[in-house]
Amino acid sequence: MKKLHIYTLLFALVSLAACSKSFLDTEDVTTATEQNFYKTPADAFKALVGVYDGLQTVWNGGVSLPIASEILSDNAFGATGNSDGFGYQMIDEFDKLRSPSDQSLFGDNWSAYYKAIYRANMLLTHLDQVDWKGSENLRPVYESEARFIRAYLYFDMVRLWGNIPLLDRPSTDNLPQASPESVYKLITDDLVFAANNLPAVSYPSQPVATHGRVTKWAAEALIGRVYLYYTGYYGKTDLVGVVSKQQALTYLENVIANGGFALVEKFANLWPAASLNDYVGEDNKETVFAIKYTYTSDYSGNADGNYWMVMNGIRAQSIYPYGMGWGGSTVNPRLWNAYAANDTRRKASIISIADEGLAFTNSKDQREYTGYYMKKYTPLIDELGNSLAVKLGGTNFMIGQYQDYVSIRYADVLLMAAELGSPNAQLYFDDVRKRALGDGFVSLPVNQANIMQERRLEFAGEGIRYWDLLRQGIAVAAAAIAETTTVKNGDVNTTKTIQAGKINETKGLSQIPYSQVTLSNGVLKQNAGW
Repeated sequence: MKKLHIYTLLFALVSLAACSKSFLDTEDVTTATEQNFYKTPADAFKALVGVYDGLQTVWNGGVSLPIASEILSDNAFGATGNSDGFGYQMIDEFDKLRSPSDQSLFGDNWSAYYKAIYRANMLLTHLDQVDWKGSENLRPVYESEARFIRAYLYFDMVRLWGNIPLLDRPSTDNLPQASPESVYKLITDDLVFAANNLPAVSYPSQPVATHGRVTKWAAEALIGRVYLYYTGYYGKTDLVGVVSKQQALTYLENVIANGGFALVEKFANLWPAASLNDYVGEDNKETVFAIKYTYTSDYSGNADGNYWMVMNGIRAQSIYPYGMGWGGSTVNPRLWNAYAANDTRRKASIISIADEGLAFTNSKDQREYTGYYMKKYTPLIDELGNSLAVKLGGTNFMIGQYQDYVSIRYADVLLMAAELGSPNAQLYFDDVRKRALGDGFVSLPVNQANIMQERRLEFAGEGIRYWDLLRQGIAVAAAAIAETTTVKNGDVNTTKTIQAGKINETKGLSQIPYSQVTLSNGVLKQNAGW
């Protein structure tokens, strides 16, 4: 049974109600109760739990980053129902004219990100109020975890929107957007602090009760990811003058040498829908960092579930073992065809209606139907058609999905280290490919093109591909994503066009919610092309 991970919400302290007085949509908590709350390490831990809760809920509304990242890339189309609005097509095609009424699709996410950041800032600015006597070792740990989560949140936001207000302390000021470099400086400082101050406890030695919490290895791995994206997208030689290429590689090599992680033997066993009874479970030896979910969400304030996974589900029809969903992010056939026939990752990553002999009869209600759906994160049912989430006690299948989002896998660490020029690059590269290809493995040279192709095949459906494209340059991303093809809208062949010019015009950035621009009284400036 799924282990329960409930991050208690401290409404008296860190619950941040919607507020119209500021475009940041947070509540400035300045009561005497709040000021006097942070007295003991136990108080600080409760607040830290609230910070994790903030991270867990940033994708409960709007458009989740894992879904958006696939739609923005060449892996998937926007899709959804044939009678739905065209908001997901607007995202997919980088064209606001596709759905002029959907100018704040990311509005809930923008607010949720800043609420989560507010929680982290609240804890960080009150750590000195705590009496740490006898628990001095906990202070740097709690600070590191909060700073990692703040960095994680800002990294999401700065990649998605590029130009965002930067807050390193609780505030509801109507701030203008900071330079991306300033945001990356905070991200880098936070991650380096976490990497330097979290204990070096290897995966096999981690108590089960601590799974899901930030570790030294997660911080070091995320430094590698941030380094590669920042230097690639912005054309820099180092990460804001703080982390060099060699230092980024050193962090990754430390994860490999001392983190105690390893590749799960069979790729399919990483994913519930791909392996069923052979699923290795959450917090396995390949999980470097995951966002935790459980089935206890309800409509009375508990929001612990994976709200976004239902978007990947087959459109409004359950076919064992796959549960129904909203038919978003239908897989581009180019992704299916990119795999070799003997690559085990293809069937583990993608649901193929034809190849699996699935009796799908609802294509008339599906927009941009391709015959392929994402498998790694999709709802599941039992053989009687019952939602597994509901069977466990979930309120319904829409908000009760409980699969964790594995944000950083050990395979990613190996491929990043290979890309950064590790002396063991060929070994790391081959290890990832050997698992996928088995007896059909044939070694390929380690070069940028081969690594990028391998990353696409390895991480399809995990929200990584789009950022890998962008960090190779806008022109590279535009050339890869742009296409004119034929999809089925309600069983009718329809031409689908994504223009390279739109991607170049927007620089690959997404639309800042117009609702936030309005609330800011024009202080926020919209991104080019939107």
